[in-house]
Amino acid sequence: MAVKIKRIEHLGLAVKDPQAALEFWSKHLGLKLTHTEDVPSDHVKTYFLPVGETQIELLEATSPDSPVQKFIDKRGTGIHHLCIEVENLAELLLTMKRDGVTLINDTPRKGAHGYQVAFVHPKSTGGILLELSEKL
Repeated sequence: MAVKIKRIEHLGLAVKDPQAALEFWSKHLGLKLTHTEDVPSDHVKTYFLPVGETQIELLEATSPDSPVQKFIDKRGTGIHHLCIEVENLAELLLTMKRDGVTLINDTPRKGAHGYQVAFVHPKSTGGILLELSEKL
């Protein structure tokens, strides 16, 4: 299967104080908040700031059980993940699994903006949490 990479969809940043983060990105770089969304399955609230063809996604934990809160507790605030938009996500995941890639999600699931998403474990990517997304 030939993988079609469409673009870097977003860069996810784990933040403790989304209002302070929004103020920085807005005041100093002129970025505008265009979308917020609660993602209850991940115990997170997201804030999207477009940057050209991609976005910065601020991630606020909404529960102590949130993977984002666990990330902040362990590593502090900062870059949480890189998201790449692809075509044929389900097929790509099957291929990766067959090739021995460690996946966090074996099948696509609902993410923000109506995208289907799946995460690849950092042990398979050299230390980066990778989100793969597909707009349906």
